[in-house]
Parts: sequence; C-alpha cells; structure tokens
Amino acid sequence: MSGLIGKNIGMTSIFLDDGRCVPCTVVKVDPCYVVQIKTIENDGYFSVQLGVDEKKIQKTNKPLLGHFKKSGLSPKKKLLEFKEDSVSHFDLGKKVSVDSFQEGDLVDIKGISKGKGFQGVVKRHNFSGVGERSHGQHNRLRAPGSIGAGSDPSRVFKGKKMAGKMGKKNVTIKNLKILKIDTHQNLIILKGSVPGNKNSYLMINKKK
Repeated sequence: MSGLIGKNIGMTSIFLDDGRCVPCTVVKVDPCYVVQIKTIENDGYFSVQLGVDEKKIQKTNKPLLGHFKKSGLSPKKKLLEFKEDSVSHFDLGKKVSVDSFQEGDLVDIKGISKGKGFQGVVKRHNFSGVGERSHGQHNRLRAPGSIGAGSDPSRVFKGKKMAGKMGKKNVTIKNLKILKIDTHQNLIILKGSVPGNKNSYLMINKKK
C-alpha cells in the first residue's frame, strides 16, 4: 500500500544516532480499511479508497450507508483515495496499517493548513507598509499603498496581492523522512513539520 490516513498528534524532538537533535512530528495512524477499489475498466484508473475512524450509523446518510455496505464495513468518518499502479492485491474490507511503511521511507504529507482568518498585506504577503512613523505617518504603517494607476487601465489587475482570508488551504509537504515507526501504538515519527492543526487528518503518500 502506498498511502495511509493519519492524525497530527503534535511536534517533539528526538536524538539521532549521530547525536543530532532534530524536530519531528508524531502522526497517529489508526488501522485503515479498504472501502472501494477503482479499476481502469470501470473508472478509467486504478485507485483505492480508504476509510478510518468509526462513525455512528445515525449520523450517516443513506447513500453513504449503501457505499459502506458494499465492502461490509461500518461507516467511517474520513474517506480518502490513493492512486495505485495495480489493485490486484487489494480486497474490499482489508485492513491496512503502519506495517506497510518502513523506517527511512520518504513520504509526501497532504493536509489542510491552519486558518488565519482575514489578514492584512503585512502578515499575508510580507509587505513592509507605507512610510515610517518619523515622517508624519501615524496610520499608514501597515497599509498596502497604491493598487494601480487611475486613468489607465482604470481597474485593478487580477491577482493583485491584497488583504484577504489566509490559510485553510490544501498543502503538500514533500519528501519527509520516516524516522521511527511504533507498530504497537500505530505511530509514525516524521522529520520536520506537517500542515494543519493538532488532530487534523493527513494524507500520507509513500514515494515511489
């Protein structure tokens, strides 16, 4: 299996064999189950849909109940799809765990970044502001400044860096190294940081 669904537990640091202390992220990977298998004949490509975390039947709509019934599984809270080169070795309802990964593997981590709300140009785009406090500027220190010419073109060009909502976007961090795997507690320790808040879901893809 080339992918798993995990949860961001938080950051810590560990010492390597050479004595270096490196920052790392602990990811909880509960057993995932194969909910759907897509093939070239039916869907045009190979992929496997995994589900994780039990969900109450009362909180699941009928279309999803029918979807889970095909694989003989109870409803799951999170569903994610992983593209595969072949699906011949997968079975509906099969359990997938951290055993499919090894220490030293490189993985790509995809998640939703932390939401920052509505932010100005200084925080959102690293602008330095307009003027200085010592030159008679008392309320322009974090202003965006001019956003375009007046008469021509008489409009603001698309893509102009301005204030707006920041964060809460799909972010992928590539080539993170797996430092340690704890099969008893279903934990993966990754070198570096991952996107998202604590306990947010992560899509873990093994590099091919």
